[in-house]
Amino acid sequence: MGRGFTITGTKVLNKKLRENTSLSDLKSVIRMNTAELTREAQYEAPVDTSTLERSINMHIEDGGMTGVVEPNTDYEGYVEFGTRYAAAQPYLGPAFKKQSKQFKKDLDRIVR
Repeated sequence: MGRGFTITGTKVLNKKLRENTSLSDLKSVIRMNTAELTREAQYEAPVDTSTLERSINMHIEDGGMTGVVEPNTDYEGYVEFGTRYAAAQPYLGPAFKKQSKQFKKDLDRIVR
């Protein structure tokens, strides 16, 4: 029950990054924002038994170029999007929306 996000403009971003910054700076921004997204998703997760909150973990892939935040329960999608019996209680989407703004600011800072 995953939800995907698409980022456009990566060719221009890659060119600017090569010109203005090192990959270690970019990897640092990715790691920091992934950690912050994890904390925000855990904070936003509805608490009943705290299982969902504790299941939200992060890992870094692609040599530090990709950050992944994901809950690891059988029911996370039902909580995020709801069912016909239970209203949605979004936690990951709002956390992503909030953190994506900060991520863009951080990228702008290292690109300039």
